[in-house]
Amino acid sequence: MRKAIKDPNSTIIVDGLSYIPKNSANNKKIEAVLLQEQKNYCAYTDEYMGRPDAKDIEHFNPTLKNTQQDSYFNWYVVKHQWNKEKGSKWANFQPVLHPDSVDFEDRVLYYKGDYIAKSNDIEASNLIKLLKLDDQVLADRRKRYIKNTRTLISIYGADEHSFFNDLIGRDPEQIHYPRAIKEEFKVDIWSMLP
Repeated sequence: MRKAIKDPNSTIIVDGLSYIPKNSANNKKIEAVLLQEQKNYCAYTDEYMGRPDAKDIEHFNPTLKNTQQDSYFNWYVVKHQWNKEKGSKWANFQPVLHPDSVDFEDRVLYYKGDYIAKSNDIEASNLIKLLKLDDQVLADRRKRYIKNTRTLISIYGADEHSFFNDLIGRDPEQIHYPRAIKEEFKVDIWSMLP
């Protein structure tokens, strides 16, 4: 998971869009803006979300949903499975680190395909547990992706930056785990994505 980037000049804020329960037309506008800002990546898994993926507008702090305090800074688009699995566990994992915390990536550490909390950081540890960032299936998928990408770069015969630049031009939907790419290959893929 990467640090979430929230834009204070987002169309959602500028146009005064509000999440309205059971109003799919309204909420689809919010989802479209969030997806564009997230470059079609799940805010939690860091996996690319294509058209067939089931997606939800996630209210990170569910206690704010349907209140005046619920806002753009609490909304993310995530894969449906991860939203469902987070479910009603919020109270069990407090205090929790917010995804857009300035020091997020200094507190939720990436290590060889896994996410671990910085030593003695309860908020980061709770976030990892709440969002299941340590889910073994997800971690294994991320590790296989990195391993396979290393092989492809070797076959490609060019440096990592050139490989990813070419892949963005040919098939950006094949790029997953931007933070893992940054950590493993020293390529800031996020800044390269359209």
